[in-house]
Amino acid sequence: MLLEPMECILNGLDQHGWVSVPGCMNHDDSIRLAQECLASCENGDFVSAGVGRGQGLEVRESIRQDRVKWIQPGEESVEQKIYLAKVDGMRLAINERFFFGLFDFECHFAMYPEGGFYKAHLDRHAGSGARIVTVILYLNQHWQPGDGGELKLWTTAGSREGGYALIEPRLGTMVFFMAGDFWHEVMPTAKPRMSITGWFRRCET
Repeated sequence: MLLEPMECILNGLDQHGWVSVPGCMNHDDSIRLAQECLASCENGDFVSAGVGRGQGLEVRESIRQDRVKWIQPGEESVEQKIYLAKVDGMRLAINERFFFGLFDFECHFAMYPEGGFYKAHLDRHAGSGARIVTVILYLNQHWQPGDGGELKLWTTAGSREGGYALIEPRLGTMVFFMAGDFWHEVMPTAKPRMSITGWFRRCET
């Protein structure tokens, strides 16, 4: 019997610290988000993504080559609101199971050009404990083997030794993992690659 997406997410985080759920987001909503992402990028709304944060933020294309557009609170489109409402339900369910104290969600559209990549990294900034769970929604409708852009995620927490998963960035697939524990990278892509990448956060003490 197939598990419901939320049950898959909770079980995966509980048992492994990460999970990939194909078809987690409604197909039509995913298509509309993909169209919005592409149109916004073509309109020049995206900026080169940086490495680090605050005054230490800098663009380093030897490490990452994506362009991003942050989804701003109070400025969301209808489709963004649908997505964010779904994700907020996930946040509440994760809090209920794990008592993480997640209080909000920050996210951005990401566009990788042909040949783009992001070398191995962790998602939690040094000196910060705010980002707890990474959440990725893929928006690539016609992805095929050989198109590249897979998410390579090492499956041993805190290590780049041992096994890893290669996750196809197919439309509607969502990936969740503990932001400070799992090393990951975006493999070079053979064609433009789109996603919404975000983080459930808790207050820093």
